[in-house]
Amino acid sequence: MFELGGFLLFFGFLLAISSIKFVNEYDRLVVFRLGRVCGERGPGIAFVFPLIERSQKVDLRIVTMSIPMQEAITRDNISVKIAAVTFYQVVDSRKVVTKIEDAMAATSQVAQTTLRSVIGQYELDDILTERDKINAKLQSIIDRQTEGWGIKVNAVEIKDVEIPQQMQRAMARQAEAERERRAKIVAAEGELQAAEKLAQAAAVIAASPGAMQLRQLQTMVEVSAEKNSTLIFPIPIELFGGMGANAKGLAEKAINFLPAAAQALKTKGETIKLEEEKERV
Repeated sequence: MFELGGFLLFFGFLLAISSIKFVNEYDRLVVFRLGRVCGERGPGIAFVFPLIERSQKVDLRIVTMSIPMQEAITRDNISVKIAAVTFYQVVDSRKVVTKIEDAMAATSQVAQTTLRSVIGQYELDDILTERDKINAKLQSIIDRQTEGWGIKVNAVEIKDVEIPQQMQRAMARQAEAERERRAKIVAAEGELQAAEKLAQAAAVIAASPGAMQLRQLQTMVEVSAEKNSTLIFPIPIELFGGMGANAKGLAEKAINFLPAAAQALKTKGETIKLEEEKERV
């Protein structure tokens, strides 16, 4: 009788020890009693009675899940390969245990199919330039599907985009042509601004007669800094102006003088002719 009591006491002690569970801060125990969910336990010390209760641990931390490289066709019929990463966490441990068999595998499959579907709705240029918009759309679609499983998708990020080599070369040529176009536009704008400044400078110089002479002297000083240069002294422009005025006066005098000179020569010729006739007679 004493031996039976000792055995029962030892057996009860073993059951009590085995029923003690230490649950981490980031874990929860979903407890089943006779096949039905009776609640969650943890963190800290939790008791799960053997034989009648069974527990399953659920991790509540954020999980980083990589989406393997997926091949898709964009809306402009370009084949691309895209890899992404998903960040999700469990917000309802009961649903994760009771609503789906393998939450991580299911979330991975949903993420892969959604990624291929969404990429097919965008052109290649949009995929390369509007990643934030695409990431937000992926996160929204995947989160709606996993919400019923007790999983919250916090973010989805596209981390790698691979395009064919031919398309890469075509994009490189396009980028080079675009840069050349910008360079030509900048050069043309520079020429236009320079022409405007030169026109303003010409107007200022034209308003002041001595400005051109000062500019010429300044240029001579700059040129004379080189020892191997030949300096040519230019004739002042004002001198040409004076010569032009004198030439105009001389021309007017010549025009007035020519008729009188012609008349005098004619009269002199007639006198000489009369004298020759008298000598003959």
